[in-house]
Amino acid sequence: MPASAETTRAHPHQPTTAWIRELWQDRAKAPEVRLAAAIGWLCLTDEPAPDTLCTTVEALASAERARAMDVLPWMAAAGGSEPGLLRCVRRMLYPEEPEPSDDPWA
Repeated sequence: MPASAETTRAHPHQPTTAWIRELWQDRAKAPEVRLAAAIGWLCLTDEPAPDTLCTTVEALASAERARAMDVLPWMAAAGGSEPGLLRCVRRMLYPEEPEPSDDPWA
C-alpha cells in the first residue's frame, strides 16, 4: 500500500487513487489494510478528509497498534514524544492542533 501511494504521488494515476480510497472504505478488509489505505489516500490528495475517513482512522489507529508499529524505524522516528502512528494521524487529520509539549511543567 505505501509503495502504491508513493508511486502514485510521484506519477498521478487516478485509478490507483480511486482504488486506495475503495480500500479504506471496505469494511471487509483487514484493519491494517484499511488504515494503510486511509493514510495513503491522505498523502495522495489535497481534498479535505471526509468525516468517514476521520472516523475510520481514529478507530483503527489504536494505541496498541501504534505501539506495535513503533518497532518500525521510520515510524518510531516520526513519533518524537508520542507513538509515530498517532503523531502522523494527528498531523494529517488535525494540522491546526499544536504539537504536544514534552515539558511536564508547561
